[in-house]
Amino acid sequence: MIAWLDDPRAVDPARTGGKAAVLARLAAVWPVPQGFVLEARSLSSAANGDVSGLLAAVDAAYAELGRRLGADDPAVAVRSSGVDEDGAASSFAGVLESFLNVTGATDLREAVRACWASGATDRARAYRTARGLEPAPRLAVLVQELVRADVSAVAFTAHPVSGRRDQVVVTASYGLGESVVGGTVTPDTWILDCARLSISALEIGAKERMTVPVAGGTREVAVPALLRSSPCLSEEQVRRMAGLALDLERHAGFPVDVELALAGERLVVLQCRPITALDRGSPPWREAAR
Repeated sequence: MIAWLDDPRAVDPARTGGKAAVLARLAAVWPVPQGFVLEARSLSSAANGDVSGLLAAVDAAYAELGRRLGADDPAVAVRSSGVDEDGAASSFAGVLESFLNVTGATDLREAVRACWASGATDRARAYRTARGLEPAPRLAVLVQELVRADVSAVAFTAHPVSGRRDQVVVTASYGLGESVVGGTVTPDTWILDCARLSISALEIGAKERMTVPVAGGTREVAVPALLRSSPCLSEEQVRRMAGLALDLERHAGFPVDVELALAGERLVVLQCRPITALDRGSPPWREAAR
């Protein structure tokens, strides 16, 4: 029922879904928050079957995660991981449900149920139909340590609009990643040259809001005025993120879209998937200068 991200079984997307399987493969080499996966099951069985045994397994795994992190009732991120998610043609970005700053076994159970339910929404059905996917998905649920990010970022190893393969684009803003990924904030944007990791352009975003953890979940608050007009990352931090994204591209073999969180000096990978809008042709491989 449960596979830990450091368990070899977790790399199988048929078992843990596309998102979790990618993170399980990366966790052996790159910084990925600790966590476990409630293995994939059909939505009909999740909705109609006896899931008490599954949820009891979640309780036990959550207690074990707390022991590993040295915390009682640790704050976690709970995210859906569809079997056909984060593939070459379908990312499901923003389609399936995620919950941040979930604490306690009772709230975790509710978040797991809500993740299962998100796979059966009209929006999810329409997304699947538009891409010719099977109408009855199987969905896993990923539970990871919540990294309380000072800054969250998305790095693209090719320009997501122009398609240029000689550029890395980093977008970032303050707080947890919901604001950046959900598009509720205008982030800072850097464009870097792949070969030298030199910054060729910087556009400072408004960054008026940020997502922060609060009791029972998260909420958006105003960014202090003095911080809005300044870059949320140093040039060194931007280059570090771009270099990590290029390392992940080399590992994957194609341009990737990487979600990152920076807490102090700790930089972690939250998601890595293909840039599905791009032609995945094979340009000459690039070696980023270090």
